[in-house]
Amino acid sequence: MKYINKLTILLLISFSATFAQEKLTKEQALKIALENNYSIKIAKNNIKIAKNNASIYNSGYLPKIIANASGNYSINNTELTNRDGVKSEINDAESQGYNASIGLNYTIFDGLGRSYNYKKLKETYNLSGLEAKTIIENSVLQIFTLFYEVARLDENAKIILESLNISKQRLKRAKYSFEYGQSTKLQLLNAQVDVNNDNINYINTLRSLANAKRDLNLLLGRQINTKFTTNTNIKFTAIFELPTLLEKAKKYNIEVLKSNKNIALSNFDLKVSKSKLLPNLTLSGFYGYNNSKNDASIFTNQLSNGLNTSLNLTWNLFDGGTTKTRIQNSKIIKDNLLIQKEQIENELERNVSNSLEVYNNALFILRSEEKNVETSKRNFSRSKEQFILGQITSIEFRQAQVNLLNSKSNLNQSKYLTKNAELKLLQLSGELLNTNF
Repeated sequence: MKYINKLTILLLISFSATFAQEKLTKEQALKIALENNYSIKIAKNNIKIAKNNASIYNSGYLPKIIANASGNYSINNTELTNRDGVKSEINDAESQGYNASIGLNYTIFDGLGRSYNYKKLKETYNLSGLEAKTIIENSVLQIFTLFYEVARLDENAKIILESLNISKQRLKRAKYSFEYGQSTKLQLLNAQVDVNNDNINYINTLRSLANAKRDLNLLLGRQINTKFTTNTNIKFTAIFELPTLLEKAKKYNIEVLKSNKNIALSNFDLKVSKSKLLPNLTLSGFYGYNNSKNDASIFTNQLSNGLNTSLNLTWNLFDGGTTKTRIQNSKIIKDNLLIQKEQIENELERNVSNSLEVYNNALFILRSEEKNVETSKRNFSRSKEQFILGQITSIEFRQAQVNLLNSKSNLNQSKYLTKNAELKLLQLSGELLNTNF
């Protein structure tokens, strides 16, 4: 009992100190996350990689320029014999050679495969943007969910603290009544047990609140034990209409947009495969310089330089069926992607319908919980008056107190469950990142 009271005092001091802290708004949390969240940082880097891949330098449109240079030196002893059998010797004959060249290779035409590959890289870059948006959406949803969980636990702690104070007042009253012989020891013990239970409930809530704050700090990509408080005010978007939601979802939902990009990429893959049926035309040329000296040769010194060019046409008339197989497979892959898109759209319609029903039910429950709180407040106020007058027992008063605590906690939970249901609807309709929270 003493240990619990001491621990409660410490937690109360810690909890009350948080009121002096700066409040973390949803807008601030979102801004911090977009700058520091680890998954979002990686997604942004992946976009940079895709952008580099879609550059003209990775397109195959630019020529290749290659420079070469070499040199050699040797000393040899040479014995020469002519047709008459006369021999001659050349000793310590030096041989030197130097050459250099610069050449250019350029593909003039490759069946348009290069063009389609370049367009495919551009679409891949656009797809990477959608992939990053998926990560950002999921991260934002996680951040807001945790933000509201922190707010819920913060509000719950206040509700439980209020109930704890009521229990302490009742314990104090029970002690006076017992000392003056107006109540039994049992009533005092019951009051002490209720205070202990409220203490434990409060301590557990503060622990959960501290854990939730650390989880949110981790998602925000900042120091885990950063102190902050949240704003518990909640506002809801206007009532959703199913036709409008479905229309937006089919236009802006990330999974649908990604499916469209994958189909576009498959079209380019098919065109690249068909480009192998056409000829290739390449241009090459180089300028070379060659200087050699050989004491053992008839011509002791040779020097040559000049420009060489060539134009090459190649046409793979038959490659054993590899290109045909690649084209057939590309068509099948495209068909699979079209089937997947249809599945995604059907699943999206189901998910939107289910989420809208969850949201509407949550709104109804929220309004009902608000009425329950008002009823519980009136019931508790009347029970308190009757308890003071000795018209009801401490057990009946405790029951009214618990009913009020539960109704407030249920309303608090219902409020944030409704908000989370709203967030899910906004994500499905592609409006999550465009909504002012």
